Amino acid sequence: MGNGTYFYFSLSYWPSAGGFGLNTNILGTNIINLSVVLGVLIYFGKGVLSNLLDDRKQKILSTIRDSEELCKGAIDQLEKARARLREVEMRANEIQVNGYSQIEREKEDLINAAHDNLERLEDSKNETVHFEQQRAIDQVRQQISRQALRRALGTLNSRSNSELHLRTIDHNISMLRAMKNTTD
Repeated sequence: MGNGTYFYFSLSYWPSAGGFGLNTNILGTNIINLSVVLGVLIYFGKGVLSNLLDDRKQKILSTIRDSEELCKGAIDQLEKARARLREVEMRANEIQVNGYSQIEREKEDLINAAHDNLERLEDSKNETVHFEQQRAIDQVRQQISRQALRRALGTLNSRSNSELHLRTIDHNISMLRAMKNTTD
């Protein structure tokens, strides 16, 4: 190993001796050496570079395919979400319409119930008024009857004599006997 290193340095030290070597002095290299180095790099590096580029290209294409699949999946999910949103909006509209119609029905029911209650109260009021009128009429009749009896008694007492009393008593007794005979 030491001999190979010595040979290498010795060739680079004696470039004019006709041997082949690699000049590591960048400023002292010539165009031919540079073109040989570049040619070797291109020849051997072409496969490596092409493999690296192909691998990178495959990764990029794979990433693009994955992204497109994810995009398609996202679009499908978006469409499903939009369809669900439309369904929910339609259901919400139905509920809203049904709610309004239910409110209207309940409103009409309340109005009808209030009207029925008002009619019952009116009927009850009319019955109460009629009852009170009849009661007032009965009280007036009783008072008029009492007054008429008082006047009649007053008139009878002022005009009556004992003979009229006896005739009245006899008449009543005969009526009682006639009623007794008809019941037997």
